[in-house]
Amino acid sequence: MNWAAGGFVFRRTDSPYHRLDPRVKLLVSILLFALAILSRSVPELVLLAAVVLLLSEIGRVVKRIARTMLLTAGFAAFIFVLNFVINRNLETSLVYSIRFIAIVISTSLFFITTSPDELEQVMNTFHVPRDVVFAFVTAVRFIPVLLLDALQIMDAQKSRGLEMQKGNPLRRVRNMVPVLIPLVVNSVIRSGELAEAMESRAYGAVDTPTSLNAYRARAADKAVVAVSVVLFAAALYAFYFVFPAQL
Repeated sequence: MNWAAGGFVFRRTDSPYHRLDPRVKLLVSILLFALAILSRSVPELVLLAAVVLLLSEIGRVVKRIARTMLLTAGFAAFIFVLNFVINRNLETSLVYSIRFIAIVISTSLFFITTSPDELEQVMNTFHVPRDVVFAFVTAVRFIPVLLLDALQIMDAQKSRGLEMQKGNPLRRVRNMVPVLIPLVVNSVIRSGELAEAMESRAYGAVDTPTSLNAYRARAADKAVVAVSVVLFAAALYAFYFVFPAQL
């Protein structure tokens, strides 16, 4: 599970995609997400997934995107089986399962290549309330911390003789109690420390605080926006008028 937890940790990489304005990366992910929702056939979704993998290669995060695809494969298989049992249609079931993977990786592309600080700046750009921004960014920062804490607690409990992989499903759930209780306690302690730290830094004393970084769109960012919008419109035209799918 350690490799799964590492997939949520942002790692700064010097790549053309990482150097883009975070607002541009958000736009690209939104367009990919919209195409995943609007696509109606397996070839369209496979092409969309290939585009995401190409962007991941440009951003040098293709291994992490592939890891995300492996993590979602189980859910995609469940969606496929459930839809096939209900609809008895192989193509429709494949569309729903591949669409789920495309949605997840198009969203993951933004979070893997965008730091929490950049995410905060993007939300401030859209005038999201400051408290909401702080809560959301803090949650994003603490996801990998909680996962690593859970892994450490599980290793400590296993060293004390806790069997987590044996027994029926109900017993396995009960065996997670010695892991969940220390994890909740650590989270409460950490939240109290965070509150004290924010209070010592006079959080909320200024209604409109300034920011160290100010993002300005460069020529490359504007070019990526223009190309993305044009390709999005061309893809919609091809999906609905050139190669219409009948599902």
